[in-house]
Amino acid sequence: MLDVCLLGTGGMMPLPRRKLTSLMTRYNGSNFMIDCGEGTQVAVKEKGWSFKPIDVICFTHYHADHISGLPGLLLTMGNAERTETLTLIGPKGLVRVVQALRVIAPELPFDIQCIELTQPEEQIELCGYHITAFRVNHNVTCYGYSIEIKRGGKFDASRAKEQGIPLQYWNPLQKGQTIEADGKIYTPDMVLGPVRKGIKLTYTTDTRPVKSIAEHAKDSDLFICEGMYGEQDKEEKAKAHKHMTFREAALLAKEAQVKELWLTHYSPSLVRPEEALPEASKVFPNTIAARDRQSVELQFEEE
Repeated sequence: MLDVCLLGTGGMMPLPRRKLTSLMTRYNGSNFMIDCGEGTQVAVKEKGWSFKPIDVICFTHYHADHISGLPGLLLTMGNAERTETLTLIGPKGLVRVVQALRVIAPELPFDIQCIELTQPEEQIELCGYHITAFRVNHNVTCYGYSIEIKRGGKFDASRAKEQGIPLQYWNPLQKGQTIEADGKIYTPDMVLGPVRKGIKLTYTTDTRPVKSIAEHAKDSDLFICEGMYGEQDKEEKAKAHKHMTFREAALLAKEAQVKELWLTHYSPSLVRPEEALPEASKVFPNTIAARDRQSVELQFEEE
């Protein structure tokens, strides 16, 4: 199970009832975050989740509404006596940006590992997450992210017994480890069935609709995509500022054949996003104008 919370849904500036866009997930005791604008800490507190278990923070790009909350979050994590290394992932320039922001958070009781993205697509395995970062089209270098929880084949005890595999090796094999003992080699494929469907979440914001988004969002259980503008007469403005309309996001969701689309990163002028939803819903019916702290538990499919 993957717990998902869209902490905020705002773009450009936080509003009294709308925090800046940030995503947080929980899986197997590890917390994961994408973007950390001003007010993200307040949003986490309102959700009732904890800062301390955050292991990975990804950044789409370095505009202030996506990263300016990082120094305060680092200080809060330090005050919570965190000692585990924190991993930050983002476009090239991450080290320089983090160093600059840490002028006001210079001493922390934990290390920070920075992974800078330089290729159009990069894949990273961390804390049980399979992360795919893919470049999108904004007016600065910007990435979208797909997060997958892979699921191996089901363990077959009868096969293990038939092959005489000692009981003490069953658990490691089930976890994908290869065992060499007593002159024999035991591999996971000897006891595991076909790979099962996992969980997939795709998140992208601050971009024009591009092919890479539909490709990487393909078959996602949840697709969270920016809808900066709900009104169709704002399409030219969206093009000029490298953003998207609700309808453009819905077209991507339809092409990618996702299960559900959450719109986010609304313009401050878009006071009631739900009123602009009908046009997008005509294109992709399972479209939701997300609100702050919109949450869901993504479950593995039943056997």
